[in-house]
Amino acid sequence: MTETMWFLVVGGVLIFMGLASSTFKHLPISTAMCYLAIGFALGPLGAGLLTPDLAADATILRRITEVAMLVSLFAIGLRLRVPPTDRIWLLPVRLGIVAMVLTVVALTLFAVHVLGLNWGPALLLAAMLAPTDPVLAHDVQVESPGDVDLLRFSLTGEGGLNDGIALPFALLGLAVCNYEASPGEALSWTFAGFALWGVAGALASGWLLGELSVRLVAFLRTRHGQALGPEGFYALGLIALSYGVAELLHTYAFLAVFAAGLAMRRVEQKASGDKSPREAVGTIDSADVGATASDPERAHAFMAERVLGFTIELERIAEVAIMLVVGATLAGVWRQFMNWQAAALVVALFAIVRPAAVEASLIGSLATASQRRLMSWFGIRGVGSFYYLMYALEHAPKSAAAPLVPLVIGVITASVIVHGITSTPLMKWYQRGR
Repeated sequence: MTETMWFLVVGGVLIFMGLASSTFKHLPISTAMCYLAIGFALGPLGAGLLTPDLAADATILRRITEVAMLVSLFAIGLRLRVPPTDRIWLLPVRLGIVAMVLTVVALTLFAVHVLGLNWGPALLLAAMLAPTDPVLAHDVQVESPGDVDLLRFSLTGEGGLNDGIALPFALLGLAVCNYEASPGEALSWTFAGFALWGVAGALASGWLLGELSVRLVAFLRTRHGQALGPEGFYALGLIALSYGVAELLHTYAFLAVFAAGLAMRRVEQKASGDKSPREAVGTIDSADVGATASDPERAHAFMAERVLGFTIELERIAEVAIMLVVGATLAGVWRQFMNWQAAALVVALFAIVRPAAVEASLIGSLATASQRRLMSWFGIRGVGSFYYLMYALEHAPKSAAAPLVPLVIGVITASVIVHGITSTPLMKWYQRGR
């Protein structure tokens, strides 16, 4: 696909979706479904303008997907306006850790005993499909900062946690794949001892950086009238800084960026008191932006809301690029996807593994039966699974990673379609029930 055609396609898609975005809110269809269909139409079975080679382009595709994940996780942290000591956090922690671990175990056993995979590829496949998606799940996430609806908050927090916690399982799958490919080599388990440090260190470093940077900017603005630059710069800078420090400390960068977003929101919440962010900011005249940004009573809320709006826009743009690639890839692996293994995997994950893992992890929780059923259903798979697929294509033996491509692409496609169709009516039903 030529560079000129890329500009024409992406530009047309962005303008079309911008015009039609309000319409999709009232229809049983998601924006991701449209991007997927457009990508499929541009793929080998359609116009033939987009023919991605996942194996050859794995590194660049992983980088693009990684940026989308980082931006989305930071935005998720900004949406969750709840103190870390609040008991409501118990549910997303249960879903993001307990349910995910149970999903990895169940999917690994299913892949070995039903799909006939070796233990390495089976564990790698489970690690790809266990985390829920933070990018495509915006229809079921919290609607605004301060939203403490148990269903939305739990699904949002789960997406923020489990994409980073899936990394040690992916590393374990890679280690087993390499051992099976070269049995003479010793199986290294050294990374297992760093799993706890990877989680705890990432959360601590990300939180510290987020809080310090926000307090520094707010101090310069409110006390000296300085640092009145674009909030987008601060957002990207904090994301990159959190990522870099996490990598230097050998922790999980996804969790660090998520924690940085949580810290920024927590600082704003303390400064705003009982007011919501919008109440704290109030009405802003275009000529008074600088005054609002430097007002001690409004500076924190102003910065947090501007940063959130910026990251949400970036997240939507990244969603376009990634789903176009997934749709075009689906066109290339269509025949491989149309088999009983892929169908069995989709049914097992959506109808058996995910519901069982959620129910087991939420035993004794405050969630109602209807909330647990909806949490079980909305285990959306998408950009996170695609990221770990690219990671595997980079680092795993080709014989182990290549057969997983149609399975993962098939699950992502099925999730985009079935969850996209059902999210609007089910969430409307849930709201009426409340």
